Amino acid sequence: MPRITKEEKARNRQNIVEAAGRMFRARGIDAVGIADLMKEAGLTHGGFYNHFASKDDLAAEVCNASFAASLGVLRRAVERGDAPTGTPLRRVVEDYLSAAHRDALDGGCPSASLVVDAGRQSEAVQREYAAGVEGYLAGFAAEFAREGDITPEEARERAVLLLSRMVGAMVLARAVRHVGPELSDEILRTCRTHALD
Repeated sequence: MPRITKEEKARNRQNIVEAAGRMFRARGIDAVGIADLMKEAGLTHGGFYNHFASKDDLAAEVCNASFAASLGVLRRAVERGDAPTGTPLRRVVEDYLSAAHRDALDGGCPSASLVVDAGRQSEAVQREYAAGVEGYLAGFAAEFAREGDITPEEARERAVLLLSRMVGAMVLARAVRHVGPELSDEILRTCRTHALD
């Protein structure tokens, strides 16, 4: 049987992480079995352990990779500067608290998609989730400090409030979107308007 190259092995690992990211967001970490995950990644079930020691190791890597991608989006929004509708943080809020983000259950920010799962997983997964949250808080606080004359402590407090409002609104909007679409839209609309208050 031919051996795969290092590049192919790295690509297979990346396919597993990407498939797991989509599936964990859409279904939850515990609801995804390794066989289904590997099928989604286009690989055989037995190959999983060539890449990861356990599903927990994969979940930690998915948290890390998902937050890294999401924080990259935040960084690019801030680097683009002021939006036509206000500050870079206003653009971030509007994009995050949108119907498109709400409806993309297998994509988007892991802070809302994995919020409940993270608390039920191992310390390794929780550490990666916490690091992602800290990344958001640092980015938001830096932008608040850039936008106004406030202390680092005040910037941090505003960052905690903003992230909590955004994630809370997204979790609630997703929870009621099928049975209360008007309520879901109201939650997003209200929080878009007042998230930066």
